[in-house]
Amino acid sequence: MATRKTSLACVDCGSRNYSKTVNDSNRAERLEIKKFCKYCKKHTLHKETK
Repeated sequence: MATRKTSLACVDCGSRNYSKTVNDSNRAERLEIKKFCKYCKKHTLHKETK
């Protein structure tokens, strides 16, 4: 199993607020999670970045 650490960036402001360990086996799409952004001060969509 190949795992790697990736960061989650806010869609609205672009800041990278969170990091997450993901499993790389058979993943075709990027992770999208609704999280709280401390810069926007609201819950926004965060997408996986490299």
